[in-house]
Amino acid sequence: MGNEWIIDVLEDLKTFARMNGLDTLADQLDETTEVARTEIETTTMGAPLKVVGDGNRFGRFPAQLGTGRGA
Repeated sequence: MGNEWIIDVLEDLKTFARMNGLDTLADQLDETTEVARTEIETTTMGAPLKVVGDGNRFGRFPAQLGTGRGA
């Protein structure tokens, strides 16, 4: 599945927006989905992302880099 879950979430949000008359938001989510697809493909080469944070800083790393813990 990789990072496809991110696209699925955006699509669900877009569907909700359209069903509730939030057309501008739905249009923006279309654009956001395309940005997400491009970034995922170019920054991770398709490797799953791992979200990490310490409460003050957050980041994303390809999952194959390890746990994301440390300095």
